[in-house]
Amino acid sequence: MPSSNQSKATSSESRSLSELFENEETPLLRYAFSLVGRRAIAEEIVQDVFLQLHHHWDSVENPVAWLYRSVRNRSYNHHRDHKREVLTDEETTPEDSPFDTPEDLLHRMEAAGFLRLLLAELEEADRRLIHLKYFDDLSYREIGEQTGLSIGNVGYRLHHLLKQLAEKLHHIGIDESR
Repeated sequence: MPSSNQSKATSSESRSLSELFENEETPLLRYAFSLVGRRAIAEEIVQDVFLQLHHHWDSVENPVAWLYRSVRNRSYNHHRDHKREVLTDEETTPEDSPFDTPEDLLHRMEAAGFLRLLLAELEEADRRLIHLKYFDDLSYREIGEQTGLSIGNVGYRLHHLLKQLAEKLHHIGIDESR
């Protein structure tokens, strides 16, 4: 029978793991999705990583960093193991090439992941502008109608936001040459 100290440790361990899951699940899903591009695969990866963390909880010093590194590694493994499927999938984009090396693919995956993290750090209004332009594919006029900004102000804000994001990516070693 476990002692009361063991029960308290187990209780605090599961509470900490539960809190970590509650706080990190959504950002990890976004990160995994940015790396694999498929919601179901991203969910599976994140679930597997949390289960693995549960089994290794006592030996992990920085659980958040461990989770992100594990999601990145599992995403890379998924691409490696399903390369043929990915390259023939209908969702394949023109920049995907059967001549990409695993390193090229990893660099693109990491760049996409970092970009998602940088976007999440933006103020809500700035994130909305980027979403309307690059995800909803709206014109400056349409964005202005939805946000109340002038067409010129939309263009100005987007230009400066993209410049800031590019500078931050360049600062961490990611640029357009990759």
